[in-house]
Amino acid sequence: MQKCSSCKREVTDDYVKFKCPKCGKSVIVRCMKCRDNVIPYTCGECGFEGP
Repeated sequence: MQKCSSCKREVTDDYVKFKCPKCGKSVIVRCMKCRDNVIPYTCGECGFEGP
């Protein structure tokens, strides 16, 4: 099961998954609620902070 990188909730639908835009090593998972509310996330590999 996938977990949102921002809120840490398990996601089953309505989410996106992409590689870190800085290092490309870590996979970022974002639920639609966190995306819509522009909640920040942090890459576990390089420490990059987004949205």
